[in-house]
Amino acid sequence: MAPALRLCALALALLPAAVAAQEVAGDCRQYTNRSCEECLKNVTCLWCASSRRCMEYPVRRILPPADLCELRSARWGVCWVNFEALIIAMSVVGGTLLIMLGVCCCCCCCKKKSKKPDKDDERAAREREKRRVRQEERRAEMKSRHDEIRRKYGLFKEENPYAKFEN
Repeated sequence: MAPALRLCALALALLPAAVAAQEVAGDCRQYTNRSCEECLKNVTCLWCASSRRCMEYPVRRILPPADLCELRSARWGVCWVNFEALIIAMSVVGGTLLIMLGVCCCCCCCKKKSKKPDKDDERAAREREKRRVRQEERRAEMKSRHDEIRRKYGLFKEENPYAKFEN
């Protein structure tokens, strides 16, 4: 019995809200043939500029149906924006955001590729290192040959040039 009592109490609590919603619909119709600003003071109202009618916004649909009011004449929220312009503007903004997102993703992917060295870069680095090592070996070999020739002909430089005079 308690759940049934709670259900009745809930229905009684929601009844004033349902009556208020019906009154709002009546409020919207009363602004017909007046101004757009007066109609749109109530956020649940839709103004149709071509027929100068104020009606309740069809909340079950995203856009008002054409038989109710055509998109270029429909106003909701503010009088200076019609639904047609709103749809075009939102499409442009959405498209721009999608393009920007795509460009950012491409840039991130390209950056990740460039950070990872490819096989050609690795091969070139190995070859440079091999050439550097061979050059150092050749330089050391040439230095030892030159030192040998200097020693043979007595042209070898001593560490201390004044050592001759000490004796």
